[in-house]
Amino acid sequence: MGHTRPMGHHPLRTRATRPSLHARLLRMRAAPAALLVLAAAVLLPGTPAARANPPAPPAPPALTDGFGLTQTTGATGSGRNFVVTVTTPEVAGEHRIRILLPAGYFDDPARRYPVLYFLHGASDDPGNPDLAYPALTAARSMITVIPDGGLRGWYTNWLDQKTAAGAQNWENFHINQVLPFIDANLRTVTGRQSRAVAGISMGGFGALHYAQRHPGLFGQVATFSGADELSRDHAVTRAAVVGTLTNAGAPFCDPATTPSCSLWFGPTVSSDAVFGTPYPLFDADWRWNAADPVAHMSALAGMGIALYTGNGKGDPAGFEFWVESATRHARERLDALGFPYHYVNYGNGSGWGAHCRGGHDSGCWSQDLVDYVPRLEAAFAAGAA
Repeated sequence: MGHTRPMGHHPLRTRATRPSLHARLLRMRAAPAALLVLAAAVLLPGTPAARANPPAPPAPPALTDGFGLTQTTGATGSGRNFVVTVTTPEVAGEHRIRILLPAGYFDDPARRYPVLYFLHGASDDPGNPDLAYPALTAARSMITVIPDGGLRGWYTNWLDQKTAAGAQNWENFHINQVLPFIDANLRTVTGRQSRAVAGISMGGFGALHYAQRHPGLFGQVATFSGADELSRDHAVTRAAVVGTLTNAGAPFCDPATTPSCSLWFGPTVSSDAVFGTPYPLFDADWRWNAADPVAHMSALAGMGIALYTGNGKGDPAGFEFWVESATRHARERLDALGFPYHYVNYGNGSGWGAHCRGGHDSGCWSQDLVDYVPRLEAAFAAGAA
């Protein structure tokens, strides 16, 4: 199934219609003794009729604008799983942030919690409730924040800010605005050992990218089927990035439902918009190499690291086939550095949850999180101890 190594210093979720009580009492007027018995049953503590109605579920906590973020609507959802919508000069448009609070958050107002920043993949949106995976909503000792990363934001500040997409400073948005906004509004523990970043697909790249560039902020990092390599030797990942920028999937989308089509990535922009030219002519692709996570694994020193991948059933036509090789290269680099990590290659998905077939999809990622979340909560607890 997979090979596991320690995660470093932190070890790593039809009733039949019944007559109303009033109708029954009317029929019992001729039987005062029976009526007294019934009244006693209604009033005695511990009987079903005496139990108070369950308390209403808590509303989402009120959040205060700040750090360049302005909320455009109130929070929507339940008290433990809600979405806020914000605007920022750093990134054009409105952006949703989903927040998952642990069970018990409202019971103890003095308790503070570590935070997982969970980064979604391309063409997704935190407004999608499916991103609240069961293992995340079942977490009991951490907060999970799922910030908008754009349909193809790639978790970085774009080189070209004057495209049809408008301002695209995603790293500024997440690191300089979302993180302090969350710490200011929720009961978080703010040290690096109490903060993790993880992501799926495009978000896997983002997790490694942020952890490598901001090691003082994160003590744990994980990638699930991540786009973990951007080197010229892994051209398929580069092609995937370019495909999202140039909106190559648009011809496969029905114009009537284009905004909701999973192959729609927004207005077409240049292939050079994020990291410059992706083509290795005369070493002009140096920015891509500079952002390549595999080339910078040494920046993860001292962090808990987890890598998850399938093999796409060995089919090169599927993206997971290429994800496996990128993840393997990341693992090989960690081995060369002597860094501990947790690694799972679930191959074709056999035995890895009921819905995983080894592909690049949520059936496998859901099971990844079943494995990862308890490990992360244990790591947070060890760090606090």
